[in-house]
Amino acid sequence: MRISVVDSQNQPLMPTTPARARKWIASGKAVKRWSDCGQFYVQLTVEPSGYAVQDVVIGIDPGKKYSGIGVQSERFTLYTAHLILPFQTVRDRMDNRRLMRRGRRGRRINRKIAFSKRAHRQKRFANRRQGKLAPSIRANRQLELRIVSELCKLYPVAEIRYEYVRADVDLTSGRKKAKSGKGFSAVMVGQRWMLKQLEQFATVVKIEGYQTAATRKYLGLAKNKADKSKAEFNTHAVDGVAIAASHFVDFRHYHKTGEDGADWFGSVSITVAPFFVIRRPPYIRRQLHLMVPAKSGIRRKYGGSTTRHGVRKGDLVQSPKGTGYVSGDTEKQVSVSEANWKRLGQITAIKVQLIRRSNGLIVA
Repeated sequence: MRISVVDSQNQPLMPTTPARARKWIASGKAVKRWSDCGQFYVQLTVEPSGYAVQDVVIGIDPGKKYSGIGVQSERFTLYTAHLILPFQTVRDRMDNRRLMRRGRRGRRINRKIAFSKRAHRQKRFANRRQGKLAPSIRANRQLELRIVSELCKLYPVAEIRYEYVRADVDLTSGRKKAKSGKGFSAVMVGQRWMLKQLEQFATVVKIEGYQTAATRKYLGLAKNKADKSKAEFNTHAVDGVAIAASHFVDFRHYHKTGEDGADWFGSVSITVAPFFVIRRPPYIRRQLHLMVPAKSGIRRKYGGSTTRHGVRKGDLVQSPKGTGYVSGDTEKQVSVSEANWKRLGQITAIKVQLIRRSNGLIVA
């Protein structure tokens, strides 16, 4: 295991050993820090001995409901993460918003007058254009980008490797589809947008699924294909590590005198690394309109990120029932939940102590 290091100007350096990091902290040469994605690192208070760095690669295995991320150098696995993506939540909320909007428009129209005189508003712009990035896919990719941006602050990232899905491949079966000639897919639009965003951090290399599987098999890494919803290393993070490791090992053909063949070239070491489960705080956004109009036009408060006690939903707090995240409130109490958003209890507001403001991430 290695500890991330940054200098006094927040420039990432090569990671160090835990023992050396403890000595730096004890002697005052470094101070403790924690990143937004829950990772411990040290910041030097003195000038580092050098700025030479080795190749550090981020591997991303994007998915629909879950994604895996791994950070790898030639000798060590530095970081692994399992991301719980907000795809289904965003999609359900978009459906509810559509229903509420249709209900409001239906209630506004006076059906007692002729159709030509009704208050039907014409479209303001042509919204049927191709290339639109769906909100659910955008939310998925933005969560991955958030983690990559945090990792680039802690590691001298030389390259980002991203598993790329072909447009003519069925995502459920993995088989090629019949060519439709359309050349458009919401997944492809999301991938192109993601690659363009990643180029702002480091050089980006596209990796296909068969390359990930071959590298994972060569490295002897086992993948849990039975239940991919499990928040463990062997479901998705293992693919992130394999994708990152493909920078250091490669299967290619060779030609020698009187001999042709193919073999693996290069070397990489897969080691024990910190594992994190990351998601967005699943609290409900403030609703400007309800599904059914409120009586007397007075709408009850529903959703939102604020509370009545000076803390916000998603804040990390200390309470008599343990450390957790603010998930709700009543008139005199604050609801505190675990990282899986299971409630620890409703605690009197004065007994809850703020540790850290919400950064939009829940880390376990």
